[in-house]
Amino acid sequence: MSSKHGGAKQRGVVDGKKIVADNRRARYDYTIEDVFEAGVMLRGTEVKALREGKANLGDAFAEVKDGEVFLVNAFIPEYLQANRFNHTPRRPRKLLMHRREIDKLAASIARKGMTLIPLKIYFNDTGRVKIELGLAHGKRQADKRQTEKDRSWQRDKARLMRERG
Repeated sequence: MSSKHGGAKQRGVVDGKKIVADNRRARYDYTIEDVFEAGVMLRGTEVKALREGKANLGDAFAEVKDGEVFLVNAFIPEYLQANRFNHTPRRPRKLLMHRREIDKLAASIARKGMTLIPLKIYFNDTGRVKIELGLAHGKRQADKRQTEKDRSWQRDKARLMRERG
């Protein structure tokens, strides 16, 4: 069973990354200008919950506060076997980035009115949890309609090409 992404055999694995959560709605609601990768400071029970493939980035965003970047409102459910040592599912989590990247993000957010949106949470090839952040502008309703029209046209074009052989 080969996937359309790089011929990976395992479900959810793309280029050595085991994808845990994908924020597909973000590309519909926002125009992504630049993409950054960051590490995430997690507790042990959060990592175990992520290994089970459970997380949701639907309402999440990232913010720069006092020279540090935090992931806010990302949902990582409690790990059932952890009993009283569990974590809070929607707690703010610190993201690990280089100082230059943080300064660049802070300047872009302050100057251009951009937003930091989490796109994916995944395990890299060494088994560390990483998050892909997109520096984005919000789309207007007309832009969303145009995106939907383009997507529909690409789908129809592919169907016509298949029918012609």
